[in-house]
Amino acid sequence: MSTDKPFLVVSDLHLGAVPLETERAFRGFLRYATTTASGLLINGDLFDVWIASKHFVVREHVRVLAALADVVEAGVPVYFVGGNHDALEFGGSMLRDDLGVTLLDEPARIVLGAYRTLVIHGDGVHAGESEYRKRHPILRSAAFRWTTQRVLHLDRIYDGIAKWSATREIVQRHLKGEDTGPKPYAPVLEEWATRALRESPDIDLVLAGHSHLPARVEVEPGRYYVNTGDWISHMTYALLPADGGEPRLLRWPDRVTYLAGHSSPTRSLAR
Repeated sequence: MSTDKPFLVVSDLHLGAVPLETERAFRGFLRYATTTASGLLINGDLFDVWIASKHFVVREHVRVLAALADVVEAGVPVYFVGGNHDALEFGGSMLRDDLGVTLLDEPARIVLGAYRTLVIHGDGVHAGESEYRKRHPILRSAAFRWTTQRVLHLDRIYDGIAKWSATREIVQRHLKGEDTGPKPYAPVLEEWATRALRESPDIDLVLAGHSHLPARVEVEPGRYYVNTGDWISHMTYALLPADGGEPRLLRWPDRVTYLAGHSSPTRSLAR
């Protein structure tokens, strides 16, 4: 792994529920990562797919999967944390076995660039609790996976669950120029991350997604909570400098810094 290039982090693209232009933009981001990054972490909800087949992939995602394989083949390690909308983590070995992506269990402790990092997607955080418990345990069960793959009609299940997912409604509100609604997970995630940093001196950074609200909080000097936001309303990603400098939140495709004046300004809690 190159040590002179930054590490990139992205989450909550919800491909399949967002316009085709978003998928094209993400493929451009992957090409960018291939030449400029020391590594890439996709922190959940890459796809808006709630079920997975053992042998087949949803055809609209073939180009993104091929682009991911290109990143890996270029020598850039790609890590993936499953969110609560992408069933590839349940079905799962295709990303690892066929594309060479490294799958991480949550919470994951891993060194990303110069940062000792705790990675969570965020859907396992519950208000007032320290334990991390993922949602939708039935969808994650081996019995459900076996039933959908061997007994039930996958197309009908897929269509039904896709209608149940709230992502498409959020996307439609955004396309109309309307507010996409409150982000109730944002303060809960920030509180959990702040507590984790203060209780774990062996980590420098907590990374999360899920809330769809970008945030960079310096909890203590040189120690950060970063939420990478989403690609529905914000098109944001995180850049971790190779020298261990301050993590940055940027917007794609212009790669400019995500500034105050948006939903959640970059700020500091350092004492």
